[in-house]
Amino acid sequence: MNLNNKYYLLRHGEAISNTKNIISSWPEKFRNYLTGKGKEQINISAKNLKNKNISLILASDLLRTKQTAEIVGGVLKIRPKFDKRLREIDFGNLNGRPSEELLYLGFEKKRFKHSIKNSETYEDVLKRVADFLGDIDKKYKDKIILIISHQCPLWILENKVKGFSLAEGLKGNPDEKRIGRGELKELN
Repeated sequence: MNLNNKYYLLRHGEAISNTKNIISSWPEKFRNYLTGKGKEQINISAKNLKNKNISLILASDLLRTKQTAEIVGGVLKIRPKFDKRLREIDFGNLNGRPSEELLYLGFEKKRFKHSIKNSETYEDVLKRVADFLGDIDKKYKDKIILIISHQCPLWILENKVKGFSLAEGLKGNPDEKRIGRGELKELN
């Protein structure tokens, strides 16, 4: 995929939902702040971004990604912009439930086109992150842009840019290989 801009991806740092193993999407069921460890992860990533000449920060509007963007923006002296298309996958009725319920339902492999418990499908996420990237890439040219989001939207976006289908992306990027909390990746 040819892009007009250079992009970096950053996943939010560790949040309360991660330490308590709670599914957290939107609407946010509780104040899901970054933990102390999460803030440290983001401070390290922000320092690694200092020499990348970032000109724009675009982030999900959920609390943990807002906090992440504000930390990075403070270090880079850039005011972040927020876009709901970068939100975590909508887990529907599973939002706020224990994480093990996802495993019990075989959630991941069934999600391509089928909603489970009123959740968003992977195709839904692909459409919204592809729309986001298309809009941003038309609006800006020759910029270096940091995208801050959540694991699912970021791996789907990364696979889209690399030309992989959802099935290829899932097979080639099992959960343990996807972008980690506070991890910074070059997209293109």
